[in-house]
Amino acid sequence: MVFRFIAILSLLLCVSPLNAQIDRITGKNFATRSEVVARHGMVCTSVPLATEVGIEILKRGGSAVDAAIAANATLGLTEPVSNGIGGDLFAIVYSAKENKLYGINGSGRSPLGLSYDQMKAELARLNKQMIPPLGMLPISVPGCVDAWSELQHKFGQLSLADDLAPAIRYAEEGFPVTDLIAYYWSFGPRLYKDLPGAFFETYTLDGKGRTPAKGDIFKNPGLANSLRLIGEKGRDVFYKGEIADKIDAFMKANGGYLRKADFEKHTSTWVEPVSTNYRGYDVFELPPNGQGIATLQMLNILEGFDLKAMGRNSPDTLHTMIEAKKIAWADRAKFYADPAFAKIPLKELLSKNYAAARRKLIDPKHAARNVVPGNPALEQGDTIYLCTADDQGNMVSLIQSNYRGMGSGIVVPGLGFMFQDRGELFSMEPGHANVYAPGKRPFHTIIPGFVMKDGKPWEAFGVMGGGMQPQGHVQVLTNQIDFGLNVQEAGDASRWQHEGDNEPTGEKMENGGYVELESGIPYEAARELRKRGHDVRLDVGGYGGYQAIKVELHDGQRVYLGASESRKDGMASGY
Repeated sequence: MVFRFIAILSLLLCVSPLNAQIDRITGKNFATRSEVVARHGMVCTSVPLATEVGIEILKRGGSAVDAAIAANATLGLTEPVSNGIGGDLFAIVYSAKENKLYGINGSGRSPLGLSYDQMKAELARLNKQMIPPLGMLPISVPGCVDAWSELQHKFGQLSLADDLAPAIRYAEEGFPVTDLIAYYWSFGPRLYKDLPGAFFETYTLDGKGRTPAKGDIFKNPGLANSLRLIGEKGRDVFYKGEIADKIDAFMKANGGYLRKADFEKHTSTWVEPVSTNYRGYDVFELPPNGQGIATLQMLNILEGFDLKAMGRNSPDTLHTMIEAKKIAWADRAKFYADPAFAKIPLKELLSKNYAAARRKLIDPKHAARNVVPGNPALEQGDTIYLCTADDQGNMVSLIQSNYRGMGSGIVVPGLGFMFQDRGELFSMEPGHANVYAPGKRPFHTIIPGFVMKDGKPWEAFGVMGGGMQPQGHVQVLTNQIDFGLNVQEAGDASRWQHEGDNEPTGEKMENGGYVELESGIPYEAARELRKRGHDVRLDVGGYGGYQAIKVELHDGQRVYLGASESRKDGMASGY
């Protein structure tokens, strides 16, 4: 262990000098660029082409929601390693006319025809204890298309066909694949080679295994046709019509469990965003079955510490934040689930009194080896993320995902998209809040974020990436609120991620887990964390993807400031 740690620290020392700092005249030297500033509209996504599509829609008179749908559809084409219409969607929408936030849970449910006992038998046949990431078993009903329909009906200014037209055009004409996406795409043939369906036909250039490299032109006529049908006939073609019929027939022929009846019963849910106040900023997330409230729980705990005085990237700050994460994760593992199937003590989990009690678990000099969930009932007191803003002041914080990479590996011939593998996130432990059941939504990792200040919108933001998301939300917010970084610098700053923790799927943290650090975090901080008992490791690429739009007033006029993740291919753009 000692020799391994010495090797890691040596690597940190070697890497840090190569992590070049540029000589900026303004702002922090680690910032990759200035914030993007615009008056009339802003779109931030992980692919420049999708960002430009969103801007195009705004200039045509579309709302922030129209731009978000258009950008999301384009990302499903251009970044299939992360998202698509085979996945789920969550969003927070700010309505300027009403000065109100709306939340939508567009996650799908497990097959009605697959009972717990049947799932258990299938796992036994595969010699597995937990639901696997590939094949038919982790597939739940995709909720994205229905969520688009709900959002467009409530907030759209253009038609759904108008919103989907750019993605259809690029799917037919082709587009050049970007660098990082090409890298992740290349793993597909090895992962999905033994699965039924049309992965090779849909996602390789030769039908045999050659995936697009950076700059190669990729077309997806099957997806173009699916999107055109959705635009012309609405969401019902996906959930009740010919697309549902094709899915039903394929699943029956290949041992899958989803049926047309599952699609016909699917609905999105409009939900009330929940919040906590952190140092005068009202931070909003969506309630479970997602993990957004972990962000709020962490912030409630951290509010009792003077992070600004402790210093950004100091051992004290890093240690405190990591320990707060462990505490929130213990509750996340026990309580976060589909509220239609489990009673979630939401108010109690988010209370300041509960946070004060849990805060006492943090030992300032020693890393916790294990953390048990609290008893809040006793209280009385690879995903994509995008954001848009329009000229009326409306804003959208939207996140959409296949869950693990491209998803389950299952592609119905001719449809042009892969099914998500969200069902992997069910527990198989009887009595657990998140235990598998038919017709149930699994625990979800994808979370959009939004911040209000003095009753007005301050920022739409998100950090995609599995369990990194609440940790990332906390880091980009504290970077701005506690440490004074601007919206782009907040994302460019080096991040950490703690893993090996308690999970809603049943895993238990018994040895404190481990913390991964980006190379920009000082060697001295890593060394001190190790002294306090943290298992410190180095990782590249596992720190999520950030986008944000901040609102400022200058001489009484609204100005949008956009930021995009420097670790990925995307960009922020405004007009």
